[in-house]
Amino acid sequence: MILSNSDFKLDVTSEIGNLRALLIHSPDNGLGKVVPSKAQDWLFEDIVHLDTMRKNEYDYYVKLLMYFLDPDKIKGKLKKIDSKEDRRSFFKPDNKNFHASDKVIEIQTLLEDILQEADIRKKLVASVCAIESCNYRLQLKLIDTPPVELAKIIISGSLNETEMIFAPIPNLIFSRDIGIAINNFMLLNKPAKKARSRETLLVRYIFFNHPLFAAYRNNILEIPETVQHFLRPGEDNEEKTTLEGGDVMMVSPQHLIIGCSERTSVSGANEAIKLLFANNVVEKVTIVKIPHKRDYMHIDTVFTQVKRNMWVLLRSLAITEEHIENEEPAAWFAEKKNKDRPEIVQFTKNKKPKTFDCIEDLLRNVSEKDLKSEIATEFIYSGNNTFPFDAREQWTDSCNLLAIKEGVVLGYDRNDKTVEAFKQKGFKVIKVSDLLQKIENDEIDPQAMKDTLILMPSSELSRARGGFHCMSMPLLRDKVL
Repeated sequence: MILSNSDFKLDVTSEIGNLRALLIHSPDNGLGKVVPSKAQDWLFEDIVHLDTMRKNEYDYYVKLLMYFLDPDKIKGKLKKIDSKEDRRSFFKPDNKNFHASDKVIEIQTLLEDILQEADIRKKLVASVCAIESCNYRLQLKLIDTPPVELAKIIISGSLNETEMIFAPIPNLIFSRDIGIAINNFMLLNKPAKKARSRETLLVRYIFFNHPLFAAYRNNILEIPETVQHFLRPGEDNEEKTTLEGGDVMMVSPQHLIIGCSERTSVSGANEAIKLLFANNVVEKVTIVKIPHKRDYMHIDTVFTQVKRNMWVLLRSLAITEEHIENEEPAAWFAEKKNKDRPEIVQFTKNKKPKTFDCIEDLLRNVSEKDLKSEIATEFIYSGNNTFPFDAREQWTDSCNLLAIKEGVVLGYDRNDKTVEAFKQKGFKVIKVSDLLQKIENDEIDPQAMKDTLILMPSSELSRARGGFHCMSMPLLRDKVL
């Protein structure tokens, strides 16, 4: 059955409007086959325990999304879904009991759908086999594989439980990185690492061929390489055109923020701006250049939005460097001085660029000028701005939160000091397991929730260095009025 929705819309104008539809990918078998020697090549910090990641962590995320976005699929069924006898069938795209939501959309189901067409199946298999260096006989075998099974193989890299034919793509769970909705356009990204090239290929085929996106095909933007890039010497990332979704934030209908980071190059940001302005997608784009360090990776590991007037962020990277009287001489020559300062330049179509001194100034401007907040902008700091917890908790994604609606955000339960900071700002804090039960029992109406931090279990997910902002590709949000 091909996923369809005659009412489907692509429209994202903010980071905090009520979330109505998104694209995700649940952890697949390939994740359970990442070996220590290849973990960092495949962009993971460590190997993970797949069953724990699924049952005790990511499944909660799916259930929570369903209660907010597609409650008819889950309300009154939680006990059955959680039962051992059901064997997680609700979460498995190849199972007849799979939720098949058209609001909490699983990438694997979209891939299964487009593989139903023989012509697309042949082209996609040939493309995958080319980039994975498969032999011709294997290519023919894959073309003859049923679509549901073939989708699993292409994503996981495994023909069966024991035989792998190419590498897994464990980062597919971070669906934001492969594309970002900007108003009613979709910007397909160019990942920096070779480990993500198959993801990019699959998403291109899905957006250009799945009927769900048929009305938006002319609104799909692809980042081109710079002219004659193949003639340039060397393989330096600074010269490559790369852009990942964790570095792109749609903060208001006419304002996009793009980070230049370890994963997004200045060239990638430049090409994106040219595309966006040429197609009249937005009026202004702000570039935030952060240090090229694994600590930060993308701008959404440094800051995300919580409410119209509130952001969570790493303070040490977000403020201007303060002058301290009577500093010891050595402090003036400290290695950290000025090296980790972000550079921020705002480009507005047909106007001169504007600069900001620090990230806090930029975010304050977004809240007060773009979103018309009449309340003073507030900041919640990673680790409650206390050393060493600020850096420790930023590493485990204290700043990488997903807003399901304004003021209702998802974060990891391990970041204790950041949780304290939320409480000090008047937020309620609740564990996802408790919340799900209360929603099921009609004790809480999810649509009525305000100023709440929902704590998600994180022992395995955090090993992958990505939070729920990373694990979501919003396709539709209500406008922020």
